[in-house]
Amino acid sequence: MQVNHPDLPIDPLLPQIRDSLAVHPRLVLEAPPGAGKTTRVPPALLDAPWLQGRKIVMLEPRRVAARAAAMFMARERGEAVGETVGYRIRFDNKVSAKTRIEVVTEGILTRMIQDDPMLEGIGALLFDEFHERHMAADLGLALALDVQASLYPDPGSSPGPALRIVVMSATLDGARLAQFLDAPRLASEGRSFPVAIEHVPARRDEKPEHQMRRAIEHALEAHPGDVLAFLPGRREISRVEAVLSPLSPAEEGVEVLTLHGDLPVEQQTRVLQPATDGRRRVVLATNVAESSVTLPGVRVVVDSGLAREPRYDPNSGFARLDVVNIAQASADQRAGRAGRVAEGWAYRLWPQSQRLEPQRRPEIAQVELAGLALELAAWGNAELRFVDPPPPGALAAARELLQRLGALDAGPHPSPQAREGISGITPLGRRMLALGTHPRLAAMLLASSSQSETALACDLAALIEARDPLLPRKGVQRSDALAERWQALAAFRTGRVPADASRASLAAIDQAAKQWRRRLRIDAPPPVDLPAHALGDVLLHAWPDRIARQHPTDPYRYALANGRIARLFDDSMLYGEPWLVISELRDDAREARILRAAPLDESRLRREFPQRFTREDRVVWDAEKRAIAAIRESRFDRIVLDSRPLAKPNEKEWSSKYADALVDAVRQLGLDALPWTESLRQWRARVRCLRAWMPELAETLPDLSDATLLASLDDWLRPALAGRTRLDALDEQSFGEALKSSLDWATRQHIDTLAPLRIAVPSGLERRIDYAWDAAAGTPVEPVLAVKLQELFGLADTPRIVGGRVPLTLHLLSPGGRPLQVTRDLRGFWDRTYPEVRKEMKGRYPRHPWPDDPWSAMATHRAKPRGT
Repeated sequence: MQVNHPDLPIDPLLPQIRDSLAVHPRLVLEAPPGAGKTTRVPPALLDAPWLQGRKIVMLEPRRVAARAAAMFMARERGEAVGETVGYRIRFDNKVSAKTRIEVVTEGILTRMIQDDPMLEGIGALLFDEFHERHMAADLGLALALDVQASLYPDPGSSPGPALRIVVMSATLDGARLAQFLDAPRLASEGRSFPVAIEHVPARRDEKPEHQMRRAIEHALEAHPGDVLAFLPGRREISRVEAVLSPLSPAEEGVEVLTLHGDLPVEQQTRVLQPATDGRRRVVLATNVAESSVTLPGVRVVVDSGLAREPRYDPNSGFARLDVVNIAQASADQRAGRAGRVAEGWAYRLWPQSQRLEPQRRPEIAQVELAGLALELAAWGNAELRFVDPPPPGALAAARELLQRLGALDAGPHPSPQAREGISGITPLGRRMLALGTHPRLAAMLLASSSQSETALACDLAALIEARDPLLPRKGVQRSDALAERWQALAAFRTGRVPADASRASLAAIDQAAKQWRRRLRIDAPPPVDLPAHALGDVLLHAWPDRIARQHPTDPYRYALANGRIARLFDDSMLYGEPWLVISELRDDAREARILRAAPLDESRLRREFPQRFTREDRVVWDAEKRAIAAIRESRFDRIVLDSRPLAKPNEKEWSSKYADALVDAVRQLGLDALPWTESLRQWRARVRCLRAWMPELAETLPDLSDATLLASLDDWLRPALAGRTRLDALDEQSFGEALKSSLDWATRQHIDTLAPLRIAVPSGLERRIDYAWDAAAGTPVEPVLAVKLQELFGLADTPRIVGGRVPLTLHLLSPGGRPLQVTRDLRGFWDRTYPEVRKEMKGRYPRHPWPDDPWSAMATHRAKPRGT
């Protein structure tokens, strides 16, 4: 039975929303906070004729909001959650056969589309709070658009039973999104009251939690109603909660509550319900309270201006939650929470002069993309339409990692998908995808050989996904042994918590490990004790690129499977271990530092990855000796296990390997190691300048930039090195021909015509033109003709090259070869400057002509005969 509910600002717009979706399968809906879009739009569409009894799935970016929205809609219908309205989130769901509105979180939606690309029984997908630009929402929208296009390819036909897509938000760029989607755009009025904004910057040496307390206490004294305080995360909430505990006697009637995604459902529900005892409330919340949930009674917002958002962490190879400044759109949305029921007040804990970015940057542009790359490979379409496409470099790195993990094909015979731009997903990759976690952790969870080892993998997944449970100690470097974290977890399970560990963190990690064991149907209990190499033997499946071997001459240095070098800290607990798996690595200025790792057993490594142990006879460039060496090398990936010199091999048989080694030498030493002459440097500069001066020749003339030449050494230089065993055996002529090898005779002549080496001057001689390229600016330098002034008598206009497009810069020289003037306006020089030069130079160089009229004088390179 449906119950009566108060009118909301979105209500008058609901018929237009239904009507728009009847004739167009997509819609952009803008509605301010409090308008009611989250809880009114889905029920309003249930009886639309075009839905034909199918389900509505609404995406919410956070679990708190998903639960709250489902509970609110169910309550308004007089039903329990799980009947007409239900929700599905990670590790929890309340849906039934009767459910027609499902509120889901972002990862759940992606799984639904991947598992059922036809979306049978689903008639509408609603993307709520799309302005938050989470990567899963961007991927979900791209997949939904692909489904819509493939199932209903004719955009001109009536939508009929087509899938509808609605993108909703309070603070998105609606015009841009509507253009991207080719969709109508509707906007709702909001219900809000004026909010007075005041900035409360920190005092000198004031800690953030004390600044927050000061603002909250002022708000309680100065204004009525409840206070909502925005903080970045649980850690900051706990600190503020601690400093608020001794509230003054005047504030004894105040209840302090917290709201974040890890709270039990009962506590979340309590915060979202009105107070029943009349006490005022201070709610300390993360940005889960920024949108989609309503906190009754709030009149004051205190905003730290901070949030925890995903950023790529190269140390771990994961996206980590970092504390960052919020965008202006988020600050406006947060402040708006104070004006929902009456006029309100917002206190911002940053200086008014501080400028925020207008909009939140999309996650897809700033996080690690292995999960996205795996989703795309499973989907099998390289042409998905993203609002903001993923960066190509990050996507390529992600695919390389997935190949190492065994999730994507890496063989010599690529699948049809690989030939289209997406490597084919393997059966292991599909199993990894189904786990819904980072591919590294999924590979580890699926690789274990026994139930007990999988239980340990569950512990490690929980430890790696969580914040470090070891507490920082002043002046002491945190332990780099992952084993110490696991031992703290094992101790917690027996009722003991080490002094340097956080009980709350260990409790959360233990709970996450239990959830993983349930998910994987592991009956074995977590281990209570482990042999020395147990952690590393499991972790090697998550970080195959960071398996590391101790350097033979420096026990603090390690060579990694990906070719890098990393170093232990001086007080490392891992000192002396011959093999490590490194889960966290920090790039320092000189070399990488190992932050967290575990030892592993080489025999286990050989059993798990026999194909990555190789032996090869190679010719290499010895940088120290600056010579080629023939060696027999044993490797694990790019880690050299053993290298021994070979007796001098047959040079004819090894000619190709010698050429490869010499090319590698040039890559290491740079292009300056080649036998450049001034003539070749000038020729290269002429070609580079011509490409810039005549863009129409860009397809004809080669790109001779350093980057392109180094990238294409195998194409142009390697043939010239065939049969040579030393780099200095490459002569200037052979090198010049290699450099020009891509040009036919006619093109070479054309270069000489357009950008000549020399030019005839009125004296009857030819003088050299100097060309140069500004590498820093990436542009040509003006070409220079240095010539004695007397050789240009009678010449009115500045000489030009490149078919008259480019004037030469004239360096007019004295008879002694010193510059008198630099000009690109020869006519102006004769008219304005020459008389002064003549007056000054005539006495200094009396044997050279200095006529009154340079226009009619004979050009010459000679001095006057003696006696004249």
